[in-house]
Amino acid sequence: MIHVEQLTKTFWDSKRGEVTAVDSISFTVQPGEIFGLLGPNGAGKTTTLRILCTVLQPTEGGATVAGYDILTQPGMVRQHIGFLSNNTGVYDRMTALEMVRYYGRLHGMTEERLNERVDSLFETLKMNDFRDMLGAKMSTGMKQKVSIARALIHDPPVLIFDEPTSGLDVLVQRNVLQSIAQLRGQGKAIIFSTHIMREVEKLCDRLAIMSGGKILACGTLEELRNQHQQHDLEELFFSLVAPPIG
Repeated sequence: MIHVEQLTKTFWDSKRGEVTAVDSISFTVQPGEIFGLLGPNGAGKTTTLRILCTVLQPTEGGATVAGYDILTQPGMVRQHIGFLSNNTGVYDRMTALEMVRYYGRLHGMTEERLNERVDSLFETLKMNDFRDMLGAKMSTGMKQKVSIARALIHDPPVLIFDEPTSGLDVLVQRNVLQSIAQLRGQGKAIIFSTHIMREVEKLCDRLAIMSGGKILACGTLEELRNQHQQHDLEELFFSLVAPPIG
């Protein structure tokens, strides 16, 4: 469903010269799988996801998403993905219902199909209590639910989540994680980017640990623990990302 091959992205910085944000990374994500990208800030996670969403173009390498090439078929890629970050970007003067319906129309959905999806999502995400509330009056948790609904409205087979729980309180975090777990059961191919170990342990089927634009390790949690002889994920992570000096 997602196939990434030797993906590389470099930028020019006036002070540092050429900076490699993503350095020849490769991985695959299958339907019904949550693939975690775990790494510190600046690891290259967000750059990778922006390339897969066709917001950025790679310097080298490539990828296919839902069978479509990110370079030659970007429009088709965008039709087959849903993207969610911790930046809700909810419009103050639109209601929850208006926003979700607006995004459905952008994806060219028929009114009949749009009505079906809206009813289903608002019920599943428990949004009916604030469906007519303006964005300006919503809590952070409500806004994040709207963001989830608009990412899912066109029922895409591929979902990309970029640190979606960052800055949320614990109850909203739990709600978001439960929603993502349900999507795996629907056969979605999901990339979940985070720097929170607990979320990886609860949610991800496989994960890649990133730092400095590189993938340092990739596999199931059990495989990584066995390979590195380290049961504690946090200690495993720091042994790779920041090995002891001397």
